[in-house]
Parts: sequence; structure tokens; C-alpha cells
Amino acid sequence: MFYYIEGQIVFCEPGTAVIDVGGVAYKMTVSYNTFASMAGKDRARLYTYLSVSENGIELYGFHDTDELDVYKLLTSISGVGPKAALAILSIMTPSQLEKAVSSDDPRAISKAQGIGSKTAQLIILKLKDKLSIYRNNDDTTVSSGGANAADALEALTALGYARSDASKIISSMNVSSMTAEDIIREALKRLS
Repeated sequence: MFYYIEGQIVFCEPGTAVIDVGGVAYKMTVSYNTFASMAGKDRARLYTYLSVSENGIELYGFHDTDELDVYKLLTSISGVGPKAALAILSIMTPSQLEKAVSSDDPRAISKAQGIGSKTAQLIILKLKDKLSIYRNNDDTTVSSGGANAADALEALTALGYARSDASKIISSMNVSSMTAEDIIREALKRLS
């Protein structure tokens, strides 16, 4: 329903963030990593996931699309609910989780509150082939291209292109003197 919510940070504590967007305040449940990324800032953009269950409606916020994507992967596993997925993402980044999964390390995952060794082993089994895109995170190369490159990457992922593919294309371009629109236009040519 909401792709992201961007606005003034009204309230922020571990587990909860409230963002005011044009006079409407959205309360979101967040991981500790997302909370830490908001520290000392007045404004934030959180990518969202709306959970509807018999217990109610809850809005979850994530500091980037990688964390949101991994959250969705985790909650797709039977036995891993929203709170367990957030607990994992509170102690690990997507790339750290990928490393734990690829190295078959259930102890690292079971450090999350509410995650036992059997659940950690199930997560490894289910995500073994699905987390490889977080192994070599090319976003650091893109971020060195500045805000325009980062904006272009977000736009391309919003258009449905895989983050890793878009990141590789942008990283191969000389973006230093290009606007975000120019980067997007050139990347779309190369991706098609």
C-alpha cells in the first residue's frame, strides 16, 4: 500500500518510530538497525510493509529496501513471524545474515531474541539460495557516485529492476557529472 514514508521524525525509540508527513503521523515498528540509522536526524525515509492479521494492522518501517526485502523473505518462512524477523534484523544486516546463511552458522542467527537453533536451521535451509544478492553489496560503489547515483538506484528498483543488476549498471557508468535523470535514462538503455 505505501512504498515509503518520508517526513519529520516526531518520536523514535528502539522498536518504534513516528514520522509526520504533512500533519499525519505514522507509527511504525522498526528494527534496531533502522532505529540506529535514524539517530540524530530530523527527517527520515522508511520503506514500509503493512501487515494485516486477525490481531490487527501494523506498519513496519525499514531504512532501506534491502532490509525490507530480507524481512519479506524471513516472514515467508513458516514459523518465522513479524517479531522474529525484526529480532533477526535488529542484530544483523542483510549482508551479515547472508554470510551466516552461506556459512551454515545457525548460532549467529539464534542470537536473535525468540529464535531457537531449529528455527535458525530452518532459516538457513529456506534462504540458502535466496540471499546471494547481498553477498557483494555493490551499493558502496554506487554511493561513491553521490546522491544522484543513489537516487537513480532507488528509482530503478522502484521500477522493478533487481537492485543488484541496477547497482552493477550504475557502478559501470561515469556518473560524476550526470544528473539522476541522466543516470536513469542511460541505465534503462543498458538494462534493456
